[in-house]
Amino acid sequence: MTDTDVVVIGAGLAGLACAGQLVEAGREVVVLEAADAVGGRVRTDPVDGFLVDRGFQLLNPAYPAVGRLVDVAALGLQTFDAGVAVRRPTGLSVVADPRRAPRRLRSTLTGGLLKPRELAALARWAGPVVARPGRVKSAPDLTLAESLDRAGVAGPLRQEVLEPFLAGVLADDTGTTSATFVKLLVRTFLLGTPGLPRGGMQALPEQLAAPLGDRVRLGVRATGVEGRRDGVRVTTDTATISARAAVVAVAAEDVAGFSGGATPRTSGLVTWWFATDSPPYDQALLTVDGRARGPVQHAAVVSHAAPSYAPTGRHLVEATCLPSREGATDETAVRRHLGDLWRTSAHDWDLLVRHDIAHALPFQAVGVGSFRTTSAARIGERTYAAGDHRDTASIQGALVSGERIARAVLRDLGESAH
Repeated sequence: MTDTDVVVIGAGLAGLACAGQLVEAGREVVVLEAADAVGGRVRTDPVDGFLVDRGFQLLNPAYPAVGRLVDVAALGLQTFDAGVAVRRPTGLSVVADPRRAPRRLRSTLTGGLLKPRELAALARWAGPVVARPGRVKSAPDLTLAESLDRAGVAGPLRQEVLEPFLAGVLADDTGTTSATFVKLLVRTFLLGTPGLPRGGMQALPEQLAAPLGDRVRLGVRATGVEGRRDGVRVTTDTATISARAAVVAVAAEDVAGFSGGATPRTSGLVTWWFATDSPPYDQALLTVDGRARGPVQHAAVVSHAAPSYAPTGRHLVEATCLPSREGATDETAVRRHLGDLWRTSAHDWDLLVRHDIAHALPFQAVGVGSFRTTSAARIGERTYAAGDHRDTASIQGALVSGERIARAVLRDLGESAH
């Protein structure tokens, strides 16, 4: 006799998406979450009247799985401007998408970062994924650096804009990430404008969890899964649950404890959050350092894009660093670099919190041959695994992984997904 149809271990985005699909299909589900709230890596904390996400994250409404599973309008998405500010020796230049930010066209063209030959090379590199993403996925994969080299993407546009921006997005500045994955990511940036929910990024998993009600059990840590031909036994720190199947939807660094396999490679980030009375920059843009100086990979006055993140009359500033960069955890060095980026002083800003996230993102390796987007659904008898480390390293990857594993479970249980 079983206690439920499926136990989902982990209430991050993948686990919640999976559980939601199973419940819609009429299955009985229990979701076990060791933390005190849903979300996994997508969490938001109130700090001194500010909303502070655990690591700088953005939601892109152009992700297909977001369109299927998320009520974006209900989240009250507050968007950044479609562009990036670049600190150069000669000043601060802006590169913006002229389709969505036409008022920035003149400054974009006169900023000294766009050369006709470089733009043509970038179009050769990124153009095919916009028109024919399927063909790009099936083509031989390369590292990001090799792919840019082959397309002839060089000069200031690559060195001062593209590489610094992507390093912060990917949590990797080595150029060894899968080029196909990066192209697909760039495609979503071209199709949608990322932003922040009115209530913080945690509003996303909370929305996914709401229909599940008390099926989600917080503060319950699963310690093991024993798969059998007729079902599974999931042990927790307080009890044992019998089910017809189990889905392991834990973080990449924890999945090996349930599967016995290798731990997926991950990349880390360090994110600093500061409060100030006067904003150091007046635009809702990410700022990168085209000079490749200092520890800060990118920074932004978050409250310009998302006013709900700061109390009236104050401003919220984020600075994201790669752990490998010298000074990434040195407050003095970070403040100095922020002041240099925006030609101001960050000395008297209030430090709200620093997040050291060792496993911020799964590393998206180059595919063998063409790009690999999925891992096997099963990791054991009646046991499955979901997460962005099993698909693509993104919110899209987490959500679509949850959907995919739900379909696999339903198929194996003799049911069909809605």
